[in-house]
Amino acid sequence: MTWTWMLEDADGNAIDTPDSDLGSQGDAESWLGERWREFAEQGAAAAILLEDGRQVYRMELSPAEE
Repeated sequence: MTWTWMLEDADGNAIDTPDSDLGSQGDAESWLGERWREFAEQGAAAAILLEDGRQVYRMELSPAEE
């Protein structure tokens, strides 16, 4: 199984995603956890986790409001 991320902008358009072919869901989630702020600063609004090309879930990349 291959776990990857796809990033989208606020309009739902795919944007360049760094290589993220990872071996497990946990590895993929850790990988995004370390980088999501950087991606958000570059215009990513959402990240979609894919398992062998099948969407597992989608999450917004906006920080929680205080």
